[in-house]
Amino acid sequence: MSKRLYILKKSLVKKESVLDDKFSTHFDDVKSANGQPLNDKRNGHSTLNRWEKQSDSIRNQYKEIDKTKNAIDREEAKISETEHWYHLMPDYIKSLIDSGTLKQWRKHPRIMFVDGVEKARIYFDEETGLCSHKYVKSITDKEQYAVFRDLYNNINLKQKEAA
Repeated sequence: MSKRLYILKKSLVKKESVLDDKFSTHFDDVKSANGQPLNDKRNGHSTLNRWEKQSDSIRNQYKEIDKTKNAIDREEAKISETEHWYHLMPDYIKSLIDSGTLKQWRKHPRIMFVDGVEKARIYFDEETGLCSHKYVKSITDKEQYAVFRDLYNNINLKQKEAA
């Protein structure tokens, strides 16, 4: 489970707990009226206003819970998409991702970043099963270029051996 998904699920539990507390507070407040009509009592309108505020608060809490559930669904979909692309990749790419040398971009899981290199990316093509690179010319630091070059040449060599 990703850290973000863990935080979202923890947040959902907290929000549901707050909702339960709001419900119990509201029901206790309504019980205190002892079933008496409030429209003809002194300060009855303030009690009705308080109940309306409590109802609004409960509705807003439901909306917050729905937002969190939607965020959890989106996060699980992103994880599923990333895993789908991960399983399509060859073993030598998977081992680099597992070791942390390559990092899969969650927005576009077929694109990977090299650890320690800022701009260049490695693309995986699902149809051909080959990797290519992009934005290599934008690397200005020679050390970063050397890291990227060595890693990409290693990947390219393994691609040629597999073909």
